[in-house]
Amino acid sequence: MKNVSVPRDCLRFLLLAAVMFAALATAETTSPLFSRGYALIPEPQRVALRGGDFRLGADWRMERGLGVKASSVAVQSLAEELNARYHLALTGGSGAPGVVLLEVRPGAVDPGPSQDQDRKAIAAQAYRIELAPAKIRLVANAEPGLFYAVQTLIQLLNTPGGTFRLPEGEIVDWPDLQMRQIYWDDAHHLEPLSYLKAAVRQASFFKINGFIIKLEGHFQYRSAPALVEPQALSPAEFQQLTDYGLRYHVQVIPYLDAPAHIAFILKHPEYQQLRAFPDSNYELCATNPDSLKLMYGMYDDLLAANKGVKYFYLSTDEAYYIGWADNAQCHEAPRAKELGTRGKLLAEFVTSAANYLHQRGRTVVFWGEYPLKPGDIESLPSHIVNGETYGETFDPVYKRHGIRQMIYGSTEGEEQLFPQYFLYPATKRIHPLHETEQRVPDAVAKIIAEPARRSADLLGLVIAGWGDMGLHPETFWLGYATITATGWHPRAGADPAMSAFYPLFYGAAVSNMDRVYQLMSYQAQIWTDTWDQIDSTARKPIWGNSENIFSPAQPAHDYAIALPPVPAADLHREKNWTQANAPRLQMAADATAQNDELVGLLNANLLRATANRYGLEVFLSIARLCRQNLNMLTRLWSMDAALTQAEEDAVSGEAPRALTAVDKALAEARRIRADRNSALRDAVGTWSKSWLPRVEQANGRRFLHQVDDVKDHLPDRTVDMSYLVYRELLLPFEDWYRQTQRARNQFAQAHNLPVQDVPLAWGELQ
Repeated sequence: MKNVSVPRDCLRFLLLAAVMFAALATAETTSPLFSRGYALIPEPQRVALRGGDFRLGADWRMERGLGVKASSVAVQSLAEELNARYHLALTGGSGAPGVVLLEVRPGAVDPGPSQDQDRKAIAAQAYRIELAPAKIRLVANAEPGLFYAVQTLIQLLNTPGGTFRLPEGEIVDWPDLQMRQIYWDDAHHLEPLSYLKAAVRQASFFKINGFIIKLEGHFQYRSAPALVEPQALSPAEFQQLTDYGLRYHVQVIPYLDAPAHIAFILKHPEYQQLRAFPDSNYELCATNPDSLKLMYGMYDDLLAANKGVKYFYLSTDEAYYIGWADNAQCHEAPRAKELGTRGKLLAEFVTSAANYLHQRGRTVVFWGEYPLKPGDIESLPSHIVNGETYGETFDPVYKRHGIRQMIYGSTEGEEQLFPQYFLYPATKRIHPLHETEQRVPDAVAKIIAEPARRSADLLGLVIAGWGDMGLHPETFWLGYATITATGWHPRAGADPAMSAFYPLFYGAAVSNMDRVYQLMSYQAQIWTDTWDQIDSTARKPIWGNSENIFSPAQPAHDYAIALPPVPAADLHREKNWTQANAPRLQMAADATAQNDELVGLLNANLLRATANRYGLEVFLSIARLCRQNLNMLTRLWSMDAALTQAEEDAVSGEAPRALTAVDKALAEARRIRADRNSALRDAVGTWSKSWLPRVEQANGRRFLHQVDDVKDHLPDRTVDMSYLVYRELLLPFEDWYRQTQRARNQFAQAHNLPVQDVPLAWGELQ
């Protein structure tokens, strides 16, 4: 999904420009609520304001009207959220100056036009709020709508100053698409159950009703115990999370890859015979009956621990090599030839898996992509849902075949440390930016102008936060909330949603959060841009890509920085390092001032935030990782300058001063190591508040550390969280240090000065 091929840059620019123009042309002007200072996500469909604002206080009372039980989650959510967010309880009695009345009356709210033609599903989520100085009435056709009405009311109260005010008027609201899902990637880490519950609840606050979770080895499969990693959800825990989500009208949806993207399975000796190619752990042999037998067992395990949910994500993502294998253990090629196309072979696998799940009550969402072609679609069952749209060539064919579709977008793809919400200026970069999308504006524009609105039968949208680069999911919420909001109200626009997000997510008192996210985006891009990409000698090569199987395998990529030249015994050395690295050093100098500003803003907002303070702590740990990189570059510059000074002093006959200069360079190397370890400890300590430990062994289980043969995921580099400094660990700093210290001691002996033997221990993280 995240790595699908795109047209050439020029064509891509023109297409994106067309999308942006169409989006701007269809977007509405600023909403009346936003103009009055009220932040809402999603923006309601229909708002009619009259008069001014009025006050709501603790002397008001809450009343359950027709169709609302005391056990209603809407009732409980209203009380819980008022208390948690505003320390407010509606305790007024019969003589209270105002009442908040909740009602469920089937047919009471008539939703307006929607992209989704399932009017029953849309009506179930519709609601009306009547706002008057003595009475606030929340009415809905069904429980989901009433719950969403409560979330809207809670958001409306999010105003600074401690006085709760509301606008007089009426809101009538309904979704444009019935399903608004986010993808939560736990392939490379696992959160405790309590944190996962909080994430589900956070999603429901923004009217997100699907929480797709990719667990891979972080689930305790009874049918495949070899796959279960040291930290893994038990079936009972997964059912508990599922039930919690259902209470808040959020479906917690299992996500399981096949036939591709399953190195977590095929790396194990027990399952190597199921590989399509014996030398690759990436893809399953689709024609081996034991492959489906394995998957059916895993499906059953997940279904048994996920009762009550309608959907299941059968990820057929990036099955690049299906239909090519013809070897001793896999004969896909003859079967693909028999069927006529490789796409039909993929369709055959999808049909078998999807029918199995459908017979057990699930609607399967799959990725209907390459190598499927329009002519292959008729081979698919019509009861499945396509998790993507593909344009005018594919979408009408899916619709004619009765297959509904989802619009796909992402809040994170392959960025490192932080999503690309803002773009660092191209004129200031060292390397060209591979991906030029800004996550929220471009995703929102795409959804607004999506051609599938004309040619597909749309069910909803899914917004992914991929974990391939090991980011913390706290960094994803801006995209999760604002992009999915377009599935509720597609004309509201990106800028108002982003502006609304900050006070809603962190509390009304925070300030300059747009600048915080801009600086976080810049710092993360600079963290990457200040290093050069090289062919890796540390890891096994890559087996293939989306187009070919490599023969021979091609090197993976790592990042590197050239270290200052090592001095000779007389302290002579090449002196062009600083000049060669001038753009890098200038970038570091500029970014250091930005980092100071960022840390100041984060610390200030930690004091102001009344919600989700932990996310700001995560941001601080990322800012410190970025600062450590900037400090390292500055120290390398200082080391180079010290060694240049040492040579000059040696030539001038100032041997003691020359030695002092060399010692300064060596001390700077030790400071780089100490700073690196300190930044890593801070990140581990902060992230471990929400992540279970990434360890090789725990709970009677072991983690088999073997990287994917095709996909180059950063968290796979290490068992623990040291992947965050993996590129520094690869630097030949230990050799540099030893050689420099040897030259220093040779010079010292030649001038009857003391030698030293101070270790660096570059690879040690303590």
